[in-house]
Amino acid sequence: MLTTGEKLIDRITFNPLQCGGRPCIRGMRIRVSDILKMLAAGVTEAQIIADFPDLELDDIRASLQFAAQRSEIVRIAA
Repeated sequence: MLTTGEKLIDRITFNPLQCGGRPCIRGMRIRVSDILKMLAAGVTEAQIIADFPDLELDDIRASLQFAAQRSEIVRIAA
């Protein structure tokens, strides 16, 4: 769970040498996109945590927050 002063989004990390630089959870090789795909497929948070015991509920929430923030990025068509 979150410690005092920690933000959910701080759980999302980027490393160009890991997973092709894609956003991951706390430096692990678990990509945010994998979490989001599982949720979209109807996999419950409890099932995800059971399959990935190193994950915490706040990691799943951080993935959702990350996706929500990315959806607000305006792209200008060329």
